[in-house]
Amino acid sequence: MKKRLSDIKHAQNLMISGISSPNLEAKFAEMGLVSGKEIRWLFSAPMDDPIAIEVDGYILSMRLDEAKYVEVEIFK
Repeated sequence: MKKRLSDIKHAQNLMISGISSPNLEAKFAEMGLVSGKEIRWLFSAPMDDPIAIEVDGYILSMRLDEAKYVEVEIFK
């Protein structure tokens, strides 16, 4: 089932299935967020923004207004 990264609320293993904003594709690719990449949602700040995800062994902080453009699938 596809979801937006901004909709994930607890630690899960995820796979990026796409980026829904062509304007942000290059920026996300520089961060390592490309289709097919496995990531892990770690935690969110006290007010739920920003969130922290693990990408290729590093922790990336991302605001929800950008995370909504990252489409993900949940896997185990």
